[in-house]
Amino acid sequence: MATWLKEWKPEDANFWESTGKKIAWRTLTITTISLTLSFIVWYLMSGIVTKLPGVGFNFSEKELFWLASLPGLAAGTLRIIHTFLIPIYGTRHTITISTLIKLIPVVGIVLAVMNPNTPFWVFAILAFTTGFGGGDFSSFMPSTNMFFPARLKGTALGIQAGIGNFGVSIVQFLTPALLGIAIVGAPQILKTVDPVSHEVTTKSLYLQSPVIIYIPILIIMTLVCWFGLKSIPLKSSFKEQLEIFKIKHTWFCTITYFMTFGTFSGLSAAFPLMIKSLYGDFPGAPDPLQYAFYGPLIGSASRVLFGFVADKVGGALLTTITGIGFIGCIIVMISMGLVAPTSIDQFPYFLITMLLIFFFSGIGNAGTFRQYPIIFKDNPVHAAGVIGWTAAIAAYGPFIFSIIIGAVLHSSKELGIKNANSFFWGLLIFSVAATIINWYYYQRKGAERPS
Repeated sequence: MATWLKEWKPEDANFWESTGKKIAWRTLTITTISLTLSFIVWYLMSGIVTKLPGVGFNFSEKELFWLASLPGLAAGTLRIIHTFLIPIYGTRHTITISTLIKLIPVVGIVLAVMNPNTPFWVFAILAFTTGFGGGDFSSFMPSTNMFFPARLKGTALGIQAGIGNFGVSIVQFLTPALLGIAIVGAPQILKTVDPVSHEVTTKSLYLQSPVIIYIPILIIMTLVCWFGLKSIPLKSSFKEQLEIFKIKHTWFCTITYFMTFGTFSGLSAAFPLMIKSLYGDFPGAPDPLQYAFYGPLIGSASRVLFGFVADKVGGALLTTITGIGFIGCIIVMISMGLVAPTSIDQFPYFLITMLLIFFFSGIGNAGTFRQYPIIFKDNPVHAAGVIGWTAAIAAYGPFIFSIIIGAVLHSSKELGIKNANSFFWGLLIFSVAATIINWYYYQRKGAERPS
């Protein structure tokens, strides 16, 4: 079975209508399903980490934040590698192998959670390998960018990234839904203590159930990828692709995408533990997993929706709107004491403001990925490389956000308070800088590369 297409001319109207359109949309469908699984695997640990202490795993809060952060460290590093794979190995081989190796963390987590004596270092390794699911994004997006003509790039990239991002919501929604269902193995006993009456209650959980369901799906999708995908004959050496690092716009785009997707991915990973750490000690404390999936869901949906909008109004405007939205939300968060709470009554306002941040992140993610093919329209290989590279750096979001938020909360709790204000002050300053860069170089009248 041939791997490489003989020719690919998406900007040729006749070729697109007769041949290209069918292949491109079939490729987008298959790779988007696989990318959704990637995000599911990437966030598997964040879905179960809050339950580990209650079922007998003696991990500290700091260790739990490490488990939530390690997938981001792995994903960012692996995305740097994936940035260069498509022009060398092609879509078919790269995506198929990427889908197959995600079985490693999935099978490993199933075995680990069924044994309460599993040490922390094993969970740390498994958390790192879930980064396989975050790393391959930098192969998926450059691949999709190559398959579609310029007039449809925003739509195609928005659909793929947006629906792929739904994987975060899927895993955070299904995890609590499946915890009580026996599929394989014995249950774990969850012990909870009421903060007011100190009454201890117990119930059976199956931490392996929300994970094991993905094993057959990954096997099926590996076969679908191998038999359903082709590769575009647009090859480039590793050395040629390194030229993107000599272009200043590569670094400006890295900053703007970290603002949008780095914030989305970072807060998605840290959101459950933030709820638990900031509001978990109040009477009537919320269950983090009942709310955690809403943020990624809203961010993913807005990314899909505004992918179509970006093709109409341009991406730079949407990225600027995102920056302004972030700045406003963060100011509200700090000024109202929502990340230094003194009462459970503040939780609804915290939740609403966080969901608004996720909404704006989706707008910005759609905007930035519409911008990059336009900014680098003179060289398709450079465009693909920049998409992969910026996604790689932004994938460090879960690692950076979880580590910093965890450290800030840990230090504040030693003083007898709950306070994450310093983290959000930093995020505010960064958002202001990134928004100014985007407006100056890509949006204002007379901008160097309007997009």
